[in-house]
Amino acid sequence: MADQDVVVQSDKLIDIERVIAGKNPRLLRVIPKFLIRYLKRVIHQDTLNEALHRHRNEIGLEFVTAILDEFKVKVVVKGEENLLSADRFVAVSNHPLGGLDGMALMLAIGKVREDFVVPSNDFLMHLPNMRSLFIPVNKHGSNADNIGQFNDAFSSEKAILYFPAGLCSRKIKGNIIDLDWKKTFLSKAKKYNRNILPVHISGRNSNFFYNLANLRKWLGLKANIEMLYLVDEMFRQSDKEIVITFGKPIPTATFDRRMNDNAWASLIREHVYKLEANPDAPFIFESL
Repeated sequence: MADQDVVVQSDKLIDIERVIAGKNPRLLRVIPKFLIRYLKRVIHQDTLNEALHRHRNEIGLEFVTAILDEFKVKVVVKGEENLLSADRFVAVSNHPLGGLDGMALMLAIGKVREDFVVPSNDFLMHLPNMRSLFIPVNKHGSNADNIGQFNDAFSSEKAILYFPAGLCSRKIKGNIIDLDWKKTFLSKAKKYNRNILPVHISGRNSNFFYNLANLRKWLGLKANIEMLYLVDEMFRQSDKEIVITFGKPIPTATFDRRMNDNAWASLIREHVYKLEANPDAPFIFESL
């Protein structure tokens, strides 16, 4: 769920002007008012604040359920027997939406076991209602305390929900697919003897989102400006269905020295997309 950096709260309310002022007061003074109003509309500031206020007393999975209900999202689970048979796992999934997909996965796993945590970047930790579900991951530098919490989570008995791409899916050669998966989840799983539970999540964002991402890349811009629209994309998912498909757990002993962790991570990523058609698809590979 790392893409939701734009949703930053202050005093439990989303305030785009306060966010900008906190990061760069001079910038706030020069930004035209019409642009501020536009940003507020894009992130649905008023609507989100109303929803957060309504559910201010709900914490953890209760809050997740309430938000999914707000958007009238139906979560359908396939391969639940694979989830039930998994022991001490890291659930790794594609990240098609960048917001509600993460909540849908929390809900699906939370119905079976509530002892799970989700690695999150610093910004998402500002959502107080969900803070208990997260462990911090600082993308912009090292932090000894965060690293300690991260390792402690992997060494614990809790389930871990992980999006190895770090960003939501993009449109690549006409297909909605994750960017390359980072190997961290696998390296840690091997170190702490955790099985891999592969998960596929259905869904896609709008063509506008993908076209903007590709245009930004074509222009050579490094800032992921398309992320500004992720909240708007979230609202586009209203009244839709998200299908969570759990594949068969893969024993950590599978990932031996035949390949390095980057290669294994890439193969797991490919395997996840096969689950949409067959939750019981075997993890088949050829050594590189």
